[in-house]
Amino acid sequence: MIKQMPIETRPRERLIKYGAKYLNDEELLSIILKTGIKGISVKDLSLNILSVCNGISNLKDYDYHDFLKIEGIGNVKACELSALVELSKRINKQKINLKKITFDNSLNVYEFYKDDLENEKQEQFNCLYLDSKKHLIKDITLFKGTLDQSLVHPREVFKNALILSASSIICIHNHPSGDVMPSLADKNLTKRLREIGFLMGIPLNDHIIIGKDKYYSFYENDEIIL
Repeated sequence: MIKQMPIETRPRERLIKYGAKYLNDEELLSIILKTGIKGISVKDLSLNILSVCNGISNLKDYDYHDFLKIEGIGNVKACELSALVELSKRINKQKINLKKITFDNSLNVYEFYKDDLENEKQEQFNCLYLDSKKHLIKDITLFKGTLDQSLVHPREVFKNALILSASSIICIHNHPSGDVMPSLADKNLTKRLREIGFLMGIPLNDHIIIGKDKYYSFYENDEIIL
């Protein structure tokens, strides 16, 4: 147990003395979890979590329900870990000044949004509204729904484009199945958005589908001509 460890080796005392960056992953998790459970110290519980997740970097792929499946993790600790994961994602995202990002290629969009969308259990449709330099004006989630459909109407997409005085747009959504190949509905929606955007002078620069560790770009596949 932590209380039975020499003071100089306890995670919290080491953090105070040396700083958080000198602690290993297991020690940092021990501080966050605070206590173990009957028969399992917080140190061993932290090691078990890291073992199940196959390393600290994979914690981002776990949510509340996933953490509950790990031995020794109840409601409280599942909430703590879920909050930690979400805070980490938000901190990483806030490091980037959105006003300085130029969304001028599909990979930029994928890299910025993959953590938000690739592990979503439901389909989510976002629209990125860009200025004349392809900097982000605003990102709006237009739909979040069932596993197999995305009910987005073009009027909602372009209503916001007019309000925001956007010069162009990029649409992005996820496939919870992990397969990024566009469905017939995806193709039909893209066609309509492309045609309406052309008529309104607010072109659709791309429509990107995010799956597990990969993406599909309608522009890169020559299905959108600018």
